[in-house]
Amino acid sequence: MDRAKLTDELSLSRIVYGTWRLAGAAGTSPEHVRAKIDACLDRGITTMDLADIYGGYTVEEIVGGALTPALRNRIEIVTKCGIVAPAGRHSGRRLKHYDTSRGHIEASIDASLRLMGLESIDLLLLHRPDPFMDHHETGAALDAAVASGKVRAVGVSNFRRHDWTLLQSAMKTPLVANQIEMSLACTDPFANGDLSFIREVGAMPMAWSPLGGGALMRGGGTGSLHAALEALAAREGCDMATVAIAWLLAHPAGIVPVIGTNSLERIGTLARAGEIALDREDWFELYSHANGREVP
Repeated sequence: MDRAKLTDELSLSRIVYGTWRLAGAAGTSPEHVRAKIDACLDRGITTMDLADIYGGYTVEEIVGGALTPALRNRIEIVTKCGIVAPAGRHSGRRLKHYDTSRGHIEASIDASLRLMGLESIDLLLLHRPDPFMDHHETGAALDAAVASGKVRAVGVSNFRRHDWTLLQSAMKTPLVANQIEMSLACTDPFANGDLSFIREVGAMPMAWSPLGGGALMRGGGTGSLHAALEALAAREGCDMATVAIAWLLAHPAGIVPVIGTNSLERIGTLARAGEIALDREDWFELYSHANGREVP
């Protein structure tokens, strides 16, 4: 599988395995989780995407229990912080909110390192824009995390241009990634400037929910989109989900999809997306059907 360069010293696999659903899987034992990681590695997927809040603050520990020293050396860990919800270690909190204070970021990093048995996090993302953020405090905390070696690179998730530029203005360390929702079920970033800005600053665009939460495969979107996906899948000898991932991979921005599945077979199927070459007309055919109209 191709690699996506994040920094001079760090690259991610072109498809990333997301763990959002891991806590709800039939098996969360170290053996079950290790089997999923092995299935990813067999297909060239070396990057695992987590967040402290996933599974009610349980997924990092679940993954950590499956990581052996040898396995850790073969994968890259992406995790997120900044959401506080009344669950797990934050069960005493009154309500869900965001916290990008220095103290919370430092505590979250230390907890992630401890739960996963890591010496460093490859990529740390702020999970959501915080309307109560002190960008000087948050930026200094992220700079310090990189300087300490606890984090190799930092980025954000779900940030718009103004959120990004405000935070980056208070930092010495470059933000290197923005993980946003992008798929044939969510095409707004291709036209509203979100993807263009990520490209403008030379960061990595990562796509969460690249299959629209499964809606695309259940006939979500327009009927014509479903038919177009079926036709391209038949042409390429794969399933519709693989075509939908290939559509993201085909874009010149170098989008990195984050797939979330608990099926070992599905991991292998979706990894095939990197072998499918969609041309410009294929891409626009799906884009037009997704939007319910041809381009102007």
